[in-house]
Amino acid sequence: MNSRSVIVVGAGPGGLTAAMLLASQGRKVSVFEKLTEVGGRNSSVTLGKYRFDRGPTFLNMPHILEEVFHEAGRNVHDYLTLRSIDPMYRLVFGDVEFQAHRDRDQMVEQIEKVFPGDGPGYDRFMREEGIKFKAMSPILQNKHDSVLDYLRPQFLRALPKMTLTKSLYSCLSSYFKDERLRLAFTFQAKYLGMSPWDCPGAFTILSYMEHAYGIYHPVGGVSEVSRAMARVIEEYGGEIHTGCGVKRVLMKSGRAVGVELDDGTRQYADEIILNADFAGAMNRLFEPGVLRKYTSEKLKKKSYSCSTFMIYLALDKIYEGSHHTILFADDYRRNVDEISKNKILSADPSIYVQNPAVTDPTLAPPGCSGLYVLAPVPNNTSGIDWDREKEGFRALMLRKLKKQAGFEDIESHIVEEKIITPLDWEREHHVYEGATFNLSHNLSQMMYLRPHNRFEEATGCWLVGGGTHPGSGLPTIMESARITARGIAAREVCDSRIGHTAGVRG
Repeated sequence: MNSRSVIVVGAGPGGLTAAMLLASQGRKVSVFEKLTEVGGRNSSVTLGKYRFDRGPTFLNMPHILEEVFHEAGRNVHDYLTLRSIDPMYRLVFGDVEFQAHRDRDQMVEQIEKVFPGDGPGYDRFMREEGIKFKAMSPILQNKHDSVLDYLRPQFLRALPKMTLTKSLYSCLSSYFKDERLRLAFTFQAKYLGMSPWDCPGAFTILSYMEHAYGIYHPVGGVSEVSRAMARVIEEYGGEIHTGCGVKRVLMKSGRAVGVELDDGTRQYADEIILNADFAGAMNRLFEPGVLRKYTSEKLKKKSYSCSTFMIYLALDKIYEGSHHTILFADDYRRNVDEISKNKILSADPSIYVQNPAVTDPTLAPPGCSGLYVLAPVPNNTSGIDWDREKEGFRALMLRKLKKQAGFEDIESHIVEEKIITPLDWEREHHVYEGATFNLSHNLSQMMYLRPHNRFEEATGCWLVGGGTHPGSGLPTIMESARITARGIAAREVCDSRIGHTAGVRG
């Protein structure tokens, strides 16, 4: 039995993964979450008898989820039912539609039907990107808190394959001739909140991972992953306190020793893990003067992802069709530039739609469904007045749904709805500048240059989540938690050896 104690600030997927692993190893774990349910951005939105995922709407690379549960002594399939989604998604380019399949033969058939001549490029993409992914995996799974980490053999072997000097779009252009097919393999950059024309070429592995491993829907929604992790934590005696925010991290001689809660109560522990939004946490959780590298002034100079405009629609009807649909703007590059560079609202936005009722009837009453509608938009550095623009942008998105996605009569079937704007992300969920995908993933904010899992500004303080290495997205966030959990275990071994040596010398 390990008697050391750990406090986790925030019950997002990173915090829950770390807490689950550490609790399974016998540590005393306490999780404090400001919201009334677990999950953070991976929690749920409830409208009457309808339930929606708040953020992520599918699970990729389920073997990572299986692995973290296995490391915690559990079988994830005892807690979750995962359903493979095929076709993975429907892509709409004006009047051209394309169904993306995981199966190689179906995918090549679709490509040759819609984009003749580009089938061989898909086979080359899967072959070459598979080699890249295999080379890069150790980098995503290991810490980067020292420049010496770059001298590791696995990093030196991976470096030539990372295509860091090329953009994601440029890399995809070497595989596919048709512009629309290139976009079909570059839109995944939105998971990082970045433009494919600016996103480093290393991230071609995002679309590869979808095609190699498929995408899955947990019955009950992706937020069920968070609830399953919470169950495991409590089974091991860990405590989860919801509706219980943390006001600040308590410091003593440069070391994090505990937290002060919103009600003024103080809790102490041997290690502190921060799963709060990174920049928001730096601004709120430390007393002035504690931080040197991440002051509010320096945080303003960082690069942040785009934001998202969300509409959750409770409907008294089920629309048949695809589980996932993406409607591309007619001029996709212009749309992306308006989001990431010009910081203005697009007159022709790209829109993602999840229609989970075609896969999972548990999320709405019989004969009914819930639609999750998302548009990437500028973060709050844009200065957009969302209180004024909200209704107009909603109407624009619904017009596009009716025109391009087959939801012609949707407005007559809306029972209830909820909108989350970038301002809501910042005000209600403490997401810095409403940047839903956290710090951007440009070269100056990757690996060693990203905030370290072992937080460099406070001994005994650790980071998990999209704001640390390896970055955004559920699989990578879970990897961040594994890196942190291993780091804590290694730190404890080191401390015990030092204590033993001191005892012998004494």
